[in-house]
Amino acid sequence: MFSFLCALTLLLLGYLFYGKFVERSFGPDPSRETPALTVNDGVDFVPMSGWKVYLIQVLNIAGTGPIFGALNGALFGPVVYLWIVFGCIFFGATHDYMCGMLSVRHRGASISELTGLYLGNAMLRVMRVFSVILLVMCGVVFTAGPAGLLALLTPEKLDAGFWFWVVIAYYFVATFVPIDKVIGRVYPLFGVCLIVMAVGVGVSLLLGTGGVQMPELWNNFENHHAQNIPIWPFMFITVACGAISGFHATQSPLMARCIKSEASGRKIFYGAMITEGVIALVWAAAGVSCYEDSQALLAAGGGISSVVYAICQTTMGKVGGILALIGVIVCPISSGDTAYRSARLTLADWFKIDQADWKKRLLVTVPLLGAGLLISRLDYSVVWRYFSWSNQTLAMIALWAISMYLFKSGKNWRLTSIPAFVMSAVTTTYFVSAPECLGHIWGAFGIQQSTYYPIACAVGAAAAVLFWIIFRRGALKAEKISSGETPPHP
Repeated sequence: MFSFLCALTLLLLGYLFYGKFVERSFGPDPSRETPALTVNDGVDFVPMSGWKVYLIQVLNIAGTGPIFGALNGALFGPVVYLWIVFGCIFFGATHDYMCGMLSVRHRGASISELTGLYLGNAMLRVMRVFSVILLVMCGVVFTAGPAGLLALLTPEKLDAGFWFWVVIAYYFVATFVPIDKVIGRVYPLFGVCLIVMAVGVGVSLLLGTGGVQMPELWNNFENHHAQNIPIWPFMFITVACGAISGFHATQSPLMARCIKSEASGRKIFYGAMITEGVIALVWAAAGVSCYEDSQALLAAGGGISSVVYAICQTTMGKVGGILALIGVIVCPISSGDTAYRSARLTLADWFKIDQADWKKRLLVTVPLLGAGLLISRLDYSVVWRYFSWSNQTLAMIALWAISMYLFKSGKNWRLTSIPAFVMSAVTTTYFVSAPECLGHIWGAFGIQQSTYYPIACAVGAAAAVLFWIIFRRGALKAEKISSGETPPHP
């Protein structure tokens, strides 16, 4: 219990103190008009109240991420608390705040455009393609799951195929219509439900409802994973949305087009990520508390959705069961629709398509949903297989782009370059060692993990150093150009 309370306290202190430090490092200007006011096209650039934008941002970036990711992270034991807390404060919340505020400063530009602006045209092209594919995959992943669960709760004739098309129809509406017509109205309510569910589970855990006992971190510091999967880098990839997520880099510009003052950036961007960290911490604690060991958690029938339902019923009874259904059905849908919307805006920025014109908006929306339908015919395990790694890779690239902006602006570039360095090592190590990536090659040759894993870690470290060298060279070149020592390239 005490380690959970300490972790919770650190997250709150992180918002109050480190969040303020990050804000000062960026330097928001309350007198500067935001894109919501200067553009205000009535579709994507729509000024909204701060509390509403905050709740929408929470649901945009959360979905089921801090629930499912945290429960999978709980397989490693209470040590997962450390990555959730420190990853959220120093990595994720800083990443989200900088992505959001950088978009505000550049007329609501998407993360791909921002990356191109600060890392060059090659990275611009990579990020455009990379982010659109990631967003469409996200939309696909968050279609089948909710459809299947809805089929279980409704009459037999309303099967998963029926609900699949219902969800797709909703995605079309939410992607196409102005942001304040659907998302702006229902998201605050669902955001409150997500927070209430986490608070209910957390309080019940602290009270020991149902005989649940919370293990202490200092008594369980070792790796508890039943399959002996290494903490580095696998836990860092598994707990994505509860610590840092590249998906957030695509979502923060949505709200950058709706905030009315730069002064509200810390509450909306940094604060929403801290809220997600609290939610992830609660569910990680539930995972390590409600199951005897990681093997029991792995063996829970029905997958993670059933684990969520069982935990809610154990800790909160019938009310918890209802909230669990809202969490595992509504929350993924809330991530899917904003994923498609963000993909539409990325393509609009890419091809300079005016989204105030409904015909042009339709021209982008329909092909996106069509692409999602084609991808949905693939095996979902294949679609999801590369999602987690590509998600964290996008976060790593975004951090390097932000670092270059901070350097060029004469600000504290180490604030994001150090997390970028770490995430470069994490994502590369994972790519080299994970079975769904290059790891299967090692196994095909009969090479044991004890042999190839140190090599994977060395490759990850080397990649991080390489990224650092490239960044420093680019930063020094930019410094010489700005000082007049080196003429800019024509």
